[in-house]
Amino acid sequence: MDFSVKKLASDAGVFFSRAVQFTQENLGQAEKTELDAHFENLLARADCTKNWTEKIFRQTEYLLQPNPIDHTGARIEEFLYEKLDRKVPSRPTNAELLGQYMLEAAKDFGPGTPYGSTLIKVGECQQRLGGAEREFLQTSAISFLTPLRNFLEGDWRTISKERRLLENRRLDLDACKARVKKAKAAETKAACEGEAVPDFQETRPRNYVLSASASALWTEEVDKAEHELRVAQTEFDRQAEVTRLLLEGISSTHVNHLRCLHEFVEAQTAYYNQCHRVMQDLQKELGSSHADAFSSSFGRNPGSSPDPVASASSPTASETDVLQIEEVQPPASGTRKAKVLYDYDAADTSEMSLLADELITVYTVPGMDSDWLVGERGNQKGKVPVTYLELLS
Repeated sequence: MDFSVKKLASDAGVFFSRAVQFTQENLGQAEKTELDAHFENLLARADCTKNWTEKIFRQTEYLLQPNPIDHTGARIEEFLYEKLDRKVPSRPTNAELLGQYMLEAAKDFGPGTPYGSTLIKVGECQQRLGGAEREFLQTSAISFLTPLRNFLEGDWRTISKERRLLENRRLDLDACKARVKKAKAAETKAACEGEAVPDFQETRPRNYVLSASASALWTEEVDKAEHELRVAQTEFDRQAEVTRLLLEGISSTHVNHLRCLHEFVEAQTAYYNQCHRVMQDLQKELGSSHADAFSSSFGRNPGSSPDPVASASSPTASETDVLQIEEVQPPASGTRKAKVLYDYDAADTSEMSLLADELITVYTVPGMDSDWLVGERGNQKGKVPVTYLELLS
């Protein structure tokens, strides 16, 4: 019990001394030991690394798990399983859930119907996309998120702990310097008073004896303060060296994070390439089996019947690609008025945007797909989709 009280009193004294030193430094009433420029640069670099690593880590988590509610729930679930020392169960991705719903809907609608068969194809595609996404999430978590998390929760905590300890050692050192300075000033003052020749008529001899005793006491106090200063300086230098070594390790951290970044980019590239291939296969499959139903969404439809307004048959893809809308001239006859049914945003410069209920002039030209017409509105000219128009007589 006595030991605990003594330790508590000692810790309280040290804390009070540091608090006084810190307050006086902020008020400009005490000197502060400055670190060298190289050390300050290491500290600034470490802080910069920590701040940006934390932002990149958090934003990457949001990228991989966009929904904040799902993200929070997933993190809590992972935390509970980690505390229970159990493996986190595999959760289906949003694309896999969508694919599952489409497959179940196809069973109710009938797999043999056009809608049901298409639901099956799209649902299977969504499940493949979901599998690719899960693989990407797992790879990214292992190769990119985990090293960043290890730095923030491991190396940076160690650096922060040693930096706080270094700051305490610096406060102790500066407090010792202040005590030495005060003790020497008091010793000098006492020595000067002791060396003065006493006036026995006005000052009693005991005053001289007391001054000499005070001078001896201050000399002892100076020796004690200087000893504490040497100990504090040694501890500060040792802690500064430990902290310096940890801060210099930030360079190795940058190299490690650079390698992890390359792996993340490779995983992301593979993921998007796989998704692109899956969607291309689906597009071709739907375009070949449901050309009439999806002609406006999946490109040209060479097998569709010509529009009554169209006067030419559908060309090949290469012939349409070389068609320049700017060079098209309206025919002498065959132009018609058309009412726009829905708003349409042009996909490129060869097309013309449309507004619902407006009237435009349309006509067909040789070499153009039957799903498109050339539309004119004042000085504007471009391709317009037939399905967005109501042809007027």
